[in-house]
Amino acid sequence: MLFSYRAIDQTGRATTGEIDALTMEVAITSLQRRGFTIETITPGAAVPLWQRDIAFWRRVSGKNIVLLSRQVATLFEAQVSALRIFRLLSAEAENPILKEILLAVADDVQGGSSISRALGKHPAVFSSFYVSMVRSGEESGKIDQTFSFLADYLERTYEVTAKAKNALIYPIFVVITFIGVLVLMLTTVIPSVKDILAQSGQAIPVYTRIILGVSSFFVAYGWLLLIALAAAGLFFWRFARTPAGKVFTSQLKIRIPYIGSLFKKLYLSRIADNLHTQLAAAIPIIKALEITGEVVDNAVYEDALKLAVEAVKGGSSIANALAQSPVIPGIMIQMVKVGEESGELAKILETVARFYRREVGNAVDTLVSLIEPALIIVLGLGVGFLLAAVLIPIYSIAGAA
Repeated sequence: MLFSYRAIDQTGRATTGEIDALTMEVAITSLQRRGFTIETITPGAAVPLWQRDIAFWRRVSGKNIVLLSRQVATLFEAQVSALRIFRLLSAEAENPILKEILLAVADDVQGGSSISRALGKHPAVFSSFYVSMVRSGEESGKIDQTFSFLADYLERTYEVTAKAKNALIYPIFVVITFIGVLVLMLTTVIPSVKDILAQSGQAIPVYTRIILGVSSFFVAYGWLLLIALAAAGLFFWRFARTPAGKVFTSQLKIRIPYIGSLFKKLYLSRIADNLHTQLAAAIPIIKALEITGEVVDNAVYEDALKLAVEAVKGGSSIANALAQSPVIPGIMIQMVKVGEESGELAKILETVARFYRREVGNAVDTLVSLIEPALIIVLGLGVGFLLAAVLIPIYSIAGAA
């Protein structure tokens, strides 16, 4: 994002300019690092599309944070100071946004701020879970172990999420390609065949008339259909960002046949892994439940955890608090109950998380093995019907001639 500023430089001269940064806090820190005393700073005018970097390519990905956490853990284990760690990693960072953020963190640490407070200024990159874990490490004096925990956790989360996403790439690509070829045939090939059939004067089968009608619709109103689909997509995207939309899409994800089961296991794995990691870092259970609700990325499970937080505050056990929500399965509740009674809740949650990660992996493998033959059958039937609807009348014309 572009920011316009007015500042006083080190020589005492007033200067104005613009700076590109992820947030206003990052922009202010970057200007102060240059020795400027800021008088005013405001969001600048929009930059023309051809002059700006595409935000998608400049974002900080989960993979970047995984690698960063592992590097920080390794450097802390080597007894390198926090300030030097963030200076070093900022110099080595290839992502320009991450480089700016790490420089800002280093400046804050040099100014006397704690690492967690410095990271907390950048919530778009470092989640509340991440910051709370770092704060716990600072308070316990085990900052190196905390970053190692974070790196392990983020690697597990990234691996599970990436596997689920990658499983959908192939079928989505095949479906999009098929739709593209189908539309191309309906708008270019079928109209030519229509003229040939019309000139023959022979009766046209019903299924062929259906294909010809669809083709005529695409030729005449295809652009309207494209506009309608784009408008519907934009509406759904904006609706999904509203509170009601988040609840709707969250419920939709877990109710889709078979896919919903995969999402449920993914969210349960995330909940158990989050709670295990935080309890292992000595974060209080209420705080751990609150943070897990923020990062689970599903409004239905977030509401379930909020309900559990209120129940625990009221004196309920964790197992009974989770049992109030129907989206938490009985097996997980029983495991949590055993963990509470034995005093080994963190280890039990680790076992639960491992179980659901394995279930997610198995579900993804099964889904992939089912999707491929199903796609072949469906696409084969679709192409076969289209070809039959076109070729059979043509063969009839050739035979009559």
